[in-house]
Amino acid sequence: MHQPLLFSSSQSAEPQTSPPPATFPPLWRGPLATLQVNLGYRCNQACSHCHVNAGPTRTEMMDPATVALIPPVLTARGLACLDLTGGAPELHPQFRELVVAARRLGVEVIDRCNLTILSEPGQHDLAAFLADQGVTVVASLPCYSEGNVDRQRGSGVFTRSIAALQQLNRLGYGQPGSGLHLHLVYNPQGPTLPPPQAQLEAEYKRVLAADFGVVFNSLYALANMPIQRFASWLQAQGQLEDYQALLRSSHRPEHLEQVMCRSLISVDWQGWLFDCDFNQQLGLAAAAPVQPRRHLRELLARDPEGDPIAVAEHCFGCTAGGGSSCGGALQAS
Repeated sequence: MHQPLLFSSSQSAEPQTSPPPATFPPLWRGPLATLQVNLGYRCNQACSHCHVNAGPTRTEMMDPATVALIPPVLTARGLACLDLTGGAPELHPQFRELVVAARRLGVEVIDRCNLTILSEPGQHDLAAFLADQGVTVVASLPCYSEGNVDRQRGSGVFTRSIAALQQLNRLGYGQPGSGLHLHLVYNPQGPTLPPPQAQLEAEYKRVLAADFGVVFNSLYALANMPIQRFASWLQAQGQLEDYQALLRSSHRPEHLEQVMCRSLISVDWQGWLFDCDFNQQLGLAAAAPVQPRRHLRELLARDPEGDPIAVAEHCFGCTAGGGSSCGGALQAS
């Protein structure tokens, strides 16, 4: 078996030509393109890096009335993409109904899939459903090493993840010309920045193809955010302040125009709006000129373009090094 390449965080961070900003710079929302919806915190896994603190014992799930608002909002705002997350979004009882409704509107649907959900009881036909609906699968695979994956996500997860990827490949996912897009997500194992995305993607493709016959479209290298479960782990290790300092010192102002919160808005399981999924977990409501908290239903009549974006210390995680967003690095490497 191949040993994973080791990259130092310095490879992802350019030398600073000026001191890092004392606070995160102000941002304003641009045209809205993506509605990212957290359907609930229930998950069949409890990963150490999870910023949502999702797990099998969580019970929070979006109610039917709020789910019913999503297709009309997609239409009202002319959105191109519905990004479904959790927890494991597939565990929501209306997941498939919502996917079908969005696809009928011609909207791209992204399923942020942990892969092992495909082999859970009652989900035997999930992969075929995703393929039939043309859903884009964004799947977490934090390393191509079994030991590293199982250490971060639980014993046996790597083997189940590879089996899920092979199943998706058989359905056409990741195959040239199929139109079925499969993207993998990498997270560092600890308090470091992701390595250069293009270099890591090439290594992932080489190893997964050689060892398991797995193919995929692209790799997203995401920085771990110092919030929730990961922040607690860093605090216990005495590394939280050092990691925050690394993110701040690696800030690149050129990423500010590309950060995901400028074109994406996040919805929690209760329907409240946030500028991103990370702000959602910290309870930082989407900034607005009038009311302190806004609900999904408001998007039926109001365009949020031009609104200020709520920013805080953790936002440096999106602008550090090569940058980080739900679509991977912000800078080609």
